[in-house]
Amino acid sequence: MSRIKLISLLVLAVMAILLVLQNTQVVATRLLFVTVTMPLAALLALTLLIGFAAGVLAALKVGRKPK
Repeated sequence: MSRIKLISLLVLAVMAILLVLQNTQVVATRLLFVTVTMPLAALLALTLLIGFAAGVLAALKVGRKPK
């Protein structure tokens, strides 16, 4: 089972590297009153991190047992 996890991790890492290499163009994003200019790969990574953090917080809240 450990070998399958390692192969899956390597495949995901290669896919993430390809995603970053293919999305290097600069994009402008409006956040309320501010326009932010950044590479598309950075925007995707930021969105991924925000989604991951929200998922972790939701899992912690749901996983709590009432006293």
